[in-house]
Amino acid sequence: MKQRLIALIVAIVGLTVGLLHAPAVEAQATNRVITTTAVTKTAYLTKNSQGGLYQMSGPANNTKIKSLGKLQRYGNPTWFVTKQRQVRLANRTTAKYAYVTSANNRVKGWVKTGSIKKSTRSFTNLYNVAKSKLGHRYVYGAVGPNTFDCSGYTKYVFKQAAQTNLPRVAQAQYRQYRKISKQRAQKGDLVFFGSNTGSISHVGIYVGGGKMIDAQDNGVKNEKIYVPWWHAVGYCRPVNFGA
Repeated sequence: MKQRLIALIVAIVGLTVGLLHAPAVEAQATNRVITTTAVTKTAYLTKNSQGGLYQMSGPANNTKIKSLGKLQRYGNPTWFVTKQRQVRLANRTTAKYAYVTSANNRVKGWVKTGSIKKSTRSFTNLYNVAKSKLGHRYVYGAVGPNTFDCSGYTKYVFKQAAQTNLPRVAQAQYRQYRKISKQRAQKGDLVFFGSNTGSISHVGIYVGGGKMIDAQDNGVKNEKIYVPWWHAVGYCRPVNFGA
């Protein structure tokens, strides 16, 4: 009996010593959100098409990050950034993300900030390029840089200011892009004129307040859209400037 008691004591002591000297079990590494900050809505373009788009969910101290694919699958849209986030990743590195929404609102998610770059696709930039040609002569068939016809002018301005290659003629420009109602027109949309949408003869760039900048017989000028000598038949949106 005494031997059994001694054996039991030895076993208990050994177990205790083993527990005291056992290596600590490390807590499972997780993604942790450090900060999230709202920022002024700003336009960006894709810088690294191999970069990923991600969905983040769950609590800040255990955030799940799910890949939604590489940015190349979405083409090269204008991304609007509204939030920035710093995350301590499970591999113990820190990464910075931006929350992006595509111009058509169909794609949303987080991207690493190094995968995008600030866009020059702003209405201010577009208008600066457009008005730099005020007074330049109208020449049928001309596409710039010093003489223009109406669609040659819009093509030139969008190429220079927004890296967007419009079709050559007004009718094709109207067919190419999303149609916008007069009530929803934004600065930077194209406004078209003619007898109907199947017979377009003129195009200008909407600049707000019922006005446009266009190339017409008297050259490049700012003028009103709704006057007796113009018959507006529709608008379209080659680029969403978020105006």
